[in-house]
Amino acid sequence: MASRPKHPDPRPAPRLYLVTPVVADATAFSGSLAAALAAGDVAAVLLRLAKADERTQINIAKALASVVQDKDAALLIDGHADLVARAGADGAHATGMAAFGEAIERLKPDRIVGVGGLTTRHDAMVAAEAGTDYVMFGEPGTSGERPSLEAIEERVAWWAEVFECPCVGYAASHEEIAPLVKAGADFVALGDWLWHDPQGIAAATIRAAGELRLPESAA
Repeated sequence: MASRPKHPDPRPAPRLYLVTPVVADATAFSGSLAAALAAGDVAAVLLRLAKADERTQINIAKALASVVQDKDAALLIDGHADLVARAGADGAHATGMAAFGEAIERLKPDRIVGVGGLTTRHDAMVAAEAGTDYVMFGEPGTSGERPSLEAIEERVAWWAEVFECPCVGYAASHEEIAPLVKAGADFVALGDWLWHDPQGIAAATIRAAGELRLPESAA
């Protein structure tokens, strides 16, 4: 998830960033994950681990790391920066500046650290200066609350205009993908709705990937 030149011409096509449901059984989930990875251009997978003992969580992450990395995507663990190295993951996603500071100290420069849960522009800028690999805007909070799509678009557009550090825009539905792409997101995160699509995970991922066309190249 490398940085991009400011205002590159042509702009690189955005890529998918998959956010898993809470995973308690790697074997049960690996088929769906493999199908999603095969269906679209996925840059990274954010693994949300179910509450369990540390050894169980490490084993789940290890099992899924190979599925993800075999497709040249990065496996990131949601929180749990302390498990990343032992699980063979590529990095961690931190929520909030306190968790981000701890993850940076533990994982950089060898592994990826991204950050979300940023309530102010100032926090996002501080994270970029501290060396985050990406910032995420629009993901739901612990109670499921999130800003309006218009507010998320505005934050993504501001970031894309000013900063080289990549930006992940979180799409809470299929209909939010294209607006986030238009706003300038480098990656579009797809959450729980993707895994529950009635058409199946492969079809849902293909459909989502189709929305990544840049506005100027759309038919």
